[in-house]
Amino acid sequence: MADLESILEFMVDIASQAGDVIVEMRASSKVSHNYKQGIELVTNSDLAADKLITDAIHEHFPNDQILAEESNPDLQSLRYSDSPIWVIDPIDGTVNYAHHHHQVAISIAYVVKGKIQAAVVYNPFLSEVFSAIRQKGAWLNDQPIRCSATTELNRAIIATGFPYDKSQQLNQLMHRLHKVLEQCADVRRLGSAALDICWVALGRLDAYYESVSPWDCAAGWLIAKEAGARCGYFIEPNETVTHELHSENLLIATPALYDSLKTILREAQL
Repeated sequence: MADLESILEFMVDIASQAGDVIVEMRASSKVSHNYKQGIELVTNSDLAADKLITDAIHEHFPNDQILAEESNPDLQSLRYSDSPIWVIDPIDGTVNYAHHHHQVAISIAYVVKGKIQAAVVYNPFLSEVFSAIRQKGAWLNDQPIRCSATTELNRAIIATGFPYDKSQQLNQLMHRLHKVLEQCADVRRLGSAALDICWVALGRLDAYYESVSPWDCAAGWLIAKEAGARCGYFIEPNETVTHELHSENLLIATPALYDSLKTILREAQL
């Protein structure tokens, strides 16, 4: 395995470069919109940031694999071998980005043998760099971070999100939300899964649940875990899943709240 400190430094650098690109494109009104499958918003900024990041990885780590939302989103194409995998979301929170909100992030995770080893989530609009190295801690702008110490669910702020296509899931999503909202202090829907998870790591939120794609959550997962949060699933994945890129039914919470939230979410299944 490559030196993880050097890997993380490289990740922060390319995330920063990508952040500069998307900030400049929005500031200069160069952003154009399109829709994948007629539903999911994608901008030319997503594509530009994806290209910048993947080109840099190809140049410096030509033998590594890449899972990227825009240029290679096929999880089945990956081999969980000795070859490292880079998991990239060039803009997490594209709808926020297109509407000039600030809850936007570049997310990059470095995975070896199915285990996330290093991670960066960068919000260029707030100049916040979340990062982590496995078993060495998590940081915000180089300062160590820890999740909240909240112990009472009725005092907790919980985050979640919803998919682009809600036609087949709306009843289930709303039933689950109803059950959580009955028990917690309040719910937030901020529009970037990567930042939601990092906010749990920092204690701005107490928990997060949702089903997403691997590039939405891989980097945040390690950051939250290294900040002391419990990271798992309210419905356990099939026992054949042996890697940390499973991204359905995620539950990430401060430790004292994890079990009770898992029970609520499991019992909310229709």
